[in-house]
Amino acid sequence: MSVFHHDSVRWFQALTLAGWLGVVASTRFVHAGRLARAGRTVNWRALTLIFGTFVGIYSLVALAMAPAFARALPLFAALHVTVYINFLALLRPSMRSRVYLALVGWPAAFFTAGTLFALPWALARGLGFEPWAPWLPYALALVGMIQSLVTSRQTIDVVAGGPRGAAIALLGPHPRGAQREKRPLRIVQISDPHLGPFMSVARLRQIATRAVEAKPDLILLTGDFLTLDSQGDPNLLVEALAPLRAFPGRVFACRGNHDLEAPEIVAHATSANGIQLLVDQAVVLETEGGRVQIVGMDFVFRDREAHLTRVCAEHPRAPDAFRIILLHDPGAFKHLPSGEGDLVLAGHTHGGQVGLLSLGLPWTFLRLFAGRKIPDHGFWARGTDRMWVHRGTGHYGFPLRLGVPAEESVLLVHRPETAA
Repeated sequence: MSVFHHDSVRWFQALTLAGWLGVVASTRFVHAGRLARAGRTVNWRALTLIFGTFVGIYSLVALAMAPAFARALPLFAALHVTVYINFLALLRPSMRSRVYLALVGWPAAFFTAGTLFALPWALARGLGFEPWAPWLPYALALVGMIQSLVTSRQTIDVVAGGPRGAAIALLGPHPRGAQREKRPLRIVQISDPHLGPFMSVARLRQIATRAVEAKPDLILLTGDFLTLDSQGDPNLLVEALAPLRAFPGRVFACRGNHDLEAPEIVAHATSANGIQLLVDQAVVLETEGGRVQIVGMDFVFRDREAHLTRVCAEHPRAPDAFRIILLHDPGAFKHLPSGEGDLVLAGHTHGGQVGLLSLGLPWTFLRLFAGRKIPDHGFWARGTDRMWVHRGTGHYGFPLRLGVPAEESVLLVHRPETAA
């Protein structure tokens, strides 16, 4: 058992309490006030509760785990401090320099994730046990750190036939199908880039450049472009999406939940780059892959069934057109009127973000707790409608990905006479 002296206990407890109180106080009196002065409607009690609870859970686990790292306590404490510094930095959100990210931002993300992964170890220690391998959750977080900075590229074939497809009684994961067309519809989807600590302007520009170089029929963006860090300068997103100007008339987007925090920035960036932002709107166009109708659903928090029903009624199916629906939240797919989506493109869940996809298994934490209620990744079906849930180009919220790599893919959509 590691030796952890009483002086070290008091010192680390004081450090943790000060860090937690600093985050809570700054959220209540500074962060919420800044948002209010910027014209945002802020529920400061809810904001403080969210930040305080998240950092509080992290702090309690860190307190429980610190004795297991007594011999490396200075390093453990230094990483611990970066977590509080990183939260306090949200008082003045901005795109951070690589120096800041290397010294504070990325170490804080790694250590936050590792400490949260260590919750079972912390509970065991609280019950008086000395659990095996306390370093393991931090090793997993290190793997997640690497996965969060890279993107998995692939080409994906799916069969989607709308009314011609086989009807599936219950919402669930669905085989992609084996039938193939000589000339499928080629789509590049960019979802949840979340310009911020793990998605620099340069990285998103490269992803956008590769999307154009893939020469698809369409490039479709399914929302959540920003984080708090990137909301301060409206030119950042403009610059990041600039390569898409080279694909005029073939790039369309819908809004995600985080886009409603800064709708003007998203509208400006899409317009400046020739991207048509569809807010409960539809377009019909001819492509080399056939006639296509695209319906862009805006993100709504409530009454999703009524919202989707209204938009579908306002934009009925175009004759002889393959109907694509951009729907940021895959959880709303079950509310889509039956038969309206030959192919629904969604994102939002970041693929589940933590799971076993890297090992070739479909399991994620989201699928464990939400089951089929919130589709996490891959191809899904309900009735004759089909949905592809993108794993996300970036991520936001939980500090790291683990076992669920970001997606950068070309989607080949086959439309046979009878779908598999």
